[in-house]
Amino acid sequence: MNWMTYFAVSAAVVIVGLALGVTLPLVSFRLASWGYGSFAIGVMAAMPAIGVLLGARITGHLAGWFGTPQTLRLCLLASAASVALLSVMPSYPLWLLLRLLIGISLTVVFVLGESWINQLVEDRLRGRLVALYGTGFALSQLSGPLLLTVLGTESDRGFWFSAALLIGGSVLLLGRGGAPKVDAHSASGRGIVEFCRTSPAIAWAVVLFAAFEAMVLTLLPVYLVREGFVQQMALVMVSVVVIGDAALQLPIGWMADRVPRQTLFRCCGVVLLLSSLSMPWLLHTPLIWGVLVLFGASAGGLYTLSLILVGQRYRDDALVRANSHIALLWGAGCLLGPLSTGAASQWVSGHALPMLMALGAAGFVWLAYRRGAFAEPPALAAAQP
Repeated sequence: MNWMTYFAVSAAVVIVGLALGVTLPLVSFRLASWGYGSFAIGVMAAMPAIGVLLGARITGHLAGWFGTPQTLRLCLLASAASVALLSVMPSYPLWLLLRLLIGISLTVVFVLGESWINQLVEDRLRGRLVALYGTGFALSQLSGPLLLTVLGTESDRGFWFSAALLIGGSVLLLGRGGAPKVDAHSASGRGIVEFCRTSPAIAWAVVLFAAFEAMVLTLLPVYLVREGFVQQMALVMVSVVVIGDAALQLPIGWMADRVPRQTLFRCCGVVLLLSSLSMPWLLHTPLIWGVLVLFGASAGGLYTLSLILVGQRYRDDALVRANSHIALLWGAGCLLGPLSTGAASQWVSGHALPMLMALGAAGFVWLAYRRGAFAEPPALAAAQP
């Protein structure tokens, strides 16, 4: 195993998390200051999700044509350019387009980066090393909102800082090997229906975590402010959610190498359900801090374990294809989460965010306890859409 390549690829993808942690709440606060409501902010938050749906379809083709390392570098640079343009084009319609382009580029980065990591690691260390990557990514997102409190939401420094980070990530990948070998035609992302049929709990866990990620960084700060917290405290509370995600991923990964991974998967779903249900009742009590930690840890555990379960089964084309399916499902979650929560928050209930997360967690628990939920799937190469 090439440890230097593992750390370089992990760092490049983690840098994306830091850039997102800065720009996502910055965009939401900027739109709120322009007078836009929850639904308009939710639409903006959903645009990268549409980009995810498009990017997942072209990732295999790009990696087959240009190679995995070169494709990753190009997409990081494209993302940097799109983020920089947010600062010089302060227009809602233009921001929608730029956020779409960011979604496409970063999808390719996530699919190929996570495939590369899973290709490199040995199965006996898979739980810990995938969790280490997940911890780094969560910490980068934690640092994003905290860094934004220093950079400020009134200026464009956050956009420029994020663009510089993405450029740095592309430099880290120079000269790295061991990436999945991809055929431009066989790794095109086909077979999503079969993937969902054979791995329903994994598929829904990805959708649920994607909705969680999009809502925590975009709508949770707005939800907390509207529940009476000042903006700085709202950012700190969002950061505590990400702390929970980051702090417990390594223990989860360590356990995933020692106990049945399916059991651990189900436990994360139950904790997410309970923490989501309790949030509105404990929001203005000291207990909310523990709830926020568990909320982030359990949601993050769902995604970490999804990657572990997929990574232990597939290699090369099949691995990239499986991660393309995960990206498509991620896009669905990013699209449905902010749109449904933004609409429900504005027109149904102010507590729509935790209630919808509880509903999604209940659906996961039901799927995870069904008979055959973790049966070995057929080869993805034979799957049809």
